[in-house]
Amino acid sequence: METSVFIARIFGLCYLIIGAGLVFNQKAFQHVMGDFCKNAALVFIAGLFALVIGVVIVLTHNVWVANWTVMITIIGWGGLIKGIWMIVFPNTVSKFMQAYEKNENLLIAHSVGAFIFGVVLTFFGFSAL
Repeated sequence: METSVFIARIFGLCYLIIGAGLVFNQKAFQHVMGDFCKNAALVFIAGLFALVIGVVIVLTHNVWVANWTVMITIIGWGGLIKGIWMIVFPNTVSKFMQAYEKNENLLIAHSVGAFIFGVVLTFFGFSAL
């Protein structure tokens, strides 16, 4: 449980900050996402980062239980899959990001979802003890 709480605190606060940043700076993040796709090295490094974080979480916290800690396991598997996708199929990343550029509601939904996810993880991370 200590590992779950520690990881929940880290990702909870990160998701809160990223979600708030996306909500309050939508135009800036749309611009960032457009620029991100144009830089192959950045796509590779982001994929490598997601892959490493995903592998670390899967190896240390591959816990499939019916409580809040499964959220951490899902983050790990999501990072692992995202990292593999970005490294193996980097050309598809730009097509995916274009959806965010064209549809502002998609970015809003993602922003609110990230913020809510951050609230839940932060709550469990800091109240679980």
